[in-house]
Amino acid sequence: MPRSSCFQQVCACVCLLLSMSASASVVVDTTRLIYPALEREISLRLSNSGPQPALVQAWIDDGSVDAKPDEVDVPFVVMPPIARINPDKGQSLRIAYTPIAGLPKDRESVFWLNVLDVPPLPSGQASNHMQMAFRTRLKLFFRPADLPGSAVESAEKLRWSLARSAAGAVLQVRNEGAFHVSFSSVEVELKGGSRFKAQSHMLAPKSSADFAFEQPLIPAGAEGRVIYEWINDHGSTVRGETRLQF
Repeated sequence: MPRSSCFQQVCACVCLLLSMSASASVVVDTTRLIYPALEREISLRLSNSGPQPALVQAWIDDGSVDAKPDEVDVPFVVMPPIARINPDKGQSLRIAYTPIAGLPKDRESVFWLNVLDVPPLPSGQASNHMQMAFRTRLKLFFRPADLPGSAVESAEKLRWSLARSAAGAVLQVRNEGAFHVSFSSVEVELKGGSRFKAQSHMLAPKSSADFAFEQPLIPAGAEGRVIYEWINDHGSTVRGETRLQF
């Protein structure tokens, strides 16, 4: 028998033996969390839209995506850390802040809430079954009291400029505000209609960053504007634009 035919038969047998569950059933009702410093706690609603019970584990990290729940050191407590959610039922997670020294008081800090959804094994399929867990990570913004300005003002008052580097043109942006700005898209539109997409990411308060272009073909001395979309506290996309400073 040809080797390729044997290989195909082996693959077919493996596919028959392994049953893979590849759908998450736990739904989170938001895309980000805001924690005002004066609040005793905030809550997050989870719901199970699947036909079977789900086991959920929740924890918060400081941006270390590979850190295990027992390895993180953050000023928050999630209650309950582990919960069973029955089909078509919900569960509220409560998040409490435990004050510590070291967090800045003149700007936001960002953490990440992890929600791990572990579906149960189907009955009668304890063997030859590939179990998949799904993790959702949400940004958790800790917002000190009496911050100057607002999240909207931070996004609207960004300072943009174009610079040259060894790798080509880069779009420089400066956030003078006290709030994070998360982008969904950033583009430069030149006079005449040509558009160049930049590789954007979240911008921390009182910081600057360089966004590289996917196609760095902007001519020197060009005129244009920046068109950007940022995400507000409610998870909605807001459009902004400003004249580009060359």
